[in-house]
Amino acid sequence: MNFINTGIKAVILDMDGVLWKSNEPLCDLNELFQKFRANHLQFLFATNNALRTVAQYVEKFKSLGVQVSKEQILTSAIATGYLLAKDFPHGGPIYIMGSPALEATLKEYGFTFTEDDPIAVVGGLDPNVSYDRLKKASLFIQSGVPFYFTNTDPTYPTPEGLCPGAGTFLAALETASGVKAKIAGKPMPFLFEACLQRTGTLPEETLTVGDRIETDIIGGFRAGCKTALVLSGVSSSSDLEGLTRKPDFILENVMQLFD
Repeated sequence: MNFINTGIKAVILDMDGVLWKSNEPLCDLNELFQKFRANHLQFLFATNNALRTVAQYVEKFKSLGVQVSKEQILTSAIATGYLLAKDFPHGGPIYIMGSPALEATLKEYGFTFTEDDPIAVVGGLDPNVSYDRLKKASLFIQSGVPFYFTNTDPTYPTPEGLCPGAGTFLAALETASGVKAKIAGKPMPFLFEACLQRTGTLPEETLTVGDRIETDIIGGFRAGCKTALVLSGVSSSSDLEGLTRKPDFILENVMQLFD
């Protein structure tokens, strides 16, 4: 499959399950990025994984032998900050049940952690979450504090298999509080909107590449982008059965973009 002649000018790439699993690359990243540049294609990275800050993702790419800029990386933590800033333009104190990376990102938008009278509760994936933090978040939400969450991904791919993702913690908190969260990450539009602003391309000139149908592909559909599903992560070819709208491209590996 070669998409060069389809009018695409920019590519939005998911990371987990597309470029790597944990710290294991799924392709030759240098070769992939050289092909994008050789074909004069802009490329960005948009992930629902909020366990790292943008600076930490830049370092991860560096550890895998490639250089990318901060401007190329967007996360669901950034989308959460964007959404919170729309609802609370002056920032303020919030209760965070999430990773240190999420807390650091939201601080850039003027939101600081508190355990007293928060204006919002924000949740995300956190491997170190405790029952006490779940309880506090649930009680705040039950009292009427607005509830936000980074993303709904129930799992994320690793070399060991599919491990519990943000959606696992979201389900626990929604069950405990009886309240549905406002979701910031894919398949909601905020990450895609931010990517299109940075590339300056139209949705129909932009290809979104991901490994999860219900977030990457459905989100791409909703944004009006062309879509490519790679089968190196979460979704399999059997998951396409019964799907009303299929991805524009289906690949075993992201390098097949240029086959």
